[in-house]
Amino acid sequence: MKYLIVGLGNPGAEYVHTRHNIGFDVLDKLALRNELHFESARLADHALLKYKGRQYHLIKAMTFMNLSGRAVKYWLDKLKLSPAELLVVVDDIALPPGKLRLRPGGSDGGHNGLKSIQESIATTHYPRLRFGVGNDFSKGKQSDYVLSPWPEEQWKTIQSKIDLAGEIILNFGFMGLQRTMNLYNKN
Repeated sequence: MKYLIVGLGNPGAEYVHTRHNIGFDVLDKLALRNELHFESARLADHALLKYKGRQYHLIKAMTFMNLSGRAVKYWLDKLKLSPAELLVVVDDIALPPGKLRLRPGGSDGGHNGLKSIQESIATTHYPRLRFGVGNDFSKGKQSDYVLSPWPEEQWKTIQSKIDLAGEIILNFGFMGLQRTMNLYNKN
């Protein structure tokens, strides 16, 4: 069995460890824990993680957030996978910082990365791991908020949630979506 795991974010040093790049942070930590290195590939940085007989193709789209769908579509086609074998790790302002929610699908919720993916693969039915970043911003300041780094006092807590997100990803492939949702969506 193989899966495509997509961490959403923006390429470039100015976006490192921002709320919007939590998808990149999750995949970077998962790769580091498994002694993997990302290599530049078509439309994305790619690493292959093998775990309990499964293959997890980790990609960080290098197309910028608003065009993430191009990379996702290319890699789904290349790997001959269905949207059910895709898991997108995405920041979510509707959840408190560090709250994790695994979902089988749904709307883009105003997130441009999800909107691009849905347009490119023509469905809203694909799993996503929503990583809460909170919504502590003034009206009209959402972009500034998600593109800013985590406050130092939150970063330690966020790092433990990044580890938990990696665990959820592995179990998604090993146990399946429903069992993983039942196990981790309780808190």
